[in-house]
Amino acid sequence: MRKNIFAAALMLLVQLSYAQDAADSAPLFIDSLEASLHYQEGEIKLDNNIGTLQTPAGFRYLDAKQTTYVLQDLWGNPDGSGTLGMIVPKNTGLLADNSWAFIITYDEMGYVKDDDADEIDYDELMGEMQGDTKQENEERTKGGFEPIELVGWASKPFYDKDKKVLHWAKEIKFGESDFNTLNYNVRILGRKGVVVFNAVSSMNELPEVQKNITPVLSSFSYADGYRYSDFNPEIDEVAAWTIGGLVAGKILAKAGLFAFLLKYIKIIGMAIAALGGAIWRWYKRKTALPTVRNISDAPNA
Repeated sequence: MRKNIFAAALMLLVQLSYAQDAADSAPLFIDSLEASLHYQEGEIKLDNNIGTLQTPAGFRYLDAKQTTYVLQDLWGNPDGSGTLGMIVPKNTGLLADNSWAFIITYDEMGYVKDDDADEIDYDELMGEMQGDTKQENEERTKGGFEPIELVGWASKPFYDKDKKVLHWAKEIKFGESDFNTLNYNVRILGRKGVVVFNAVSSMNELPEVQKNITPVLSSFSYADGYRYSDFNPEIDEVAAWTIGGLVAGKILAKAGLFAFLLKYIKIIGMAIAALGGAIWRWYKRKTALPTVRNISDAPNA
């Protein structure tokens, strides 16, 4: 009995020691994960042939499969499926403190009419969304999630009628977080739906995101038959959403805000888990022996 207690206590000491080693070695672990990603540059034909992406200068593209891996396994997003990939600044890793990226998706919601674009009072709309968010927080807390505060516009909605592009940015606070999160949305209207570029970052990165909106928008072009001007009222479906409806949509997109907020905790946890497997295998071998001698028996991980 005493031997088992001693072995358990020793195991706890080893775990604490290795957990500290994991935290200390997290930068190397992050570098290793970054190196495992395969980026592309140049012309990219997006899945389902809706259009083409010409990666902007200073950016690189990560395909849909790897984007799902980043969103779910690295950033801790509950569901990262259904994207068309992401474009990432070359000078910033996906796990760096100042990291950000544009996540690309396509919503085949139909042809979005833009008749209401000039009639929307966006301050009034923000007030309505803030009220809706407070109501939704009751269900969020019941589900074990932090409440959300919709602080306000980080950048007021703007619709470019000529280019058929809508963009806006919201500032959002999660629970008692010390920093606020930026959710910058861009919608490129098409014949059968909208292409979505969603930038998720801290508020500190807003100037950097804004600076790159124009080159990012210019990088995408719809394929023939998918452009807004290709709409045929006789055969095409009209979306239930209008410009105002797009802006007032749910705060948390599918590939949205949880990702950015959880990634740092998750990545350190993965490093500890990687070492933890070695610790457990070592412990099983050692406890099978008559005695456990001293901590120097532990192998280097």
